[in-house]
Amino acid sequence: MDTIETLSLQAINIENPREIRNLLGQFATGVTVITTRGKDGRKIGMTANSFSSLSLDPPLILWSLSKTAPSLPDFVEAEYFAIHMLAQEHHQLSGHFARGAEDKFAGIAHQQCNAGVPILTDALATLVCRNVNQYEGGDHLIFI
Repeated sequence: MDTIETLSLQAINIENPREIRNLLGQFATGVTVITTRGKDGRKIGMTANSFSSLSLDPPLILWSLSKTAPSLPDFVEAEYFAIHMLAQEHHQLSGHFARGAEDKFAGIAHQQCNAGVPILTDALATLVCRNVNQYEGGDHLIFI
């Protein structure tokens, strides 16, 4: 059996997705809310921490979404999406968009940008991005 040694010298089974997830969950990352608009006009939003800068020239970012996520078809078809970077005081906002509510934007301050994507007005920073490419990444789809 293959294992990975962690800093605490605790071995985990790399064939067990739950153990891998628990290990990687200890790594401090930023939390984002990603929004778009579905073909039917619905506002779509979700919490994600799989966000990273990819390139400065040209400017590119990447994030990923589980292939089983209900919002996957909306993000695949979207021309634009917005990445909202959250600060520590936004923990309620990130929790709100992590739930499976019918209308995640009810009671949340937001507006629509020129690209038609909903923008959260309380975010630390917002990037409105064109959906350039998508790549297979195991059980996730990687968006650039």
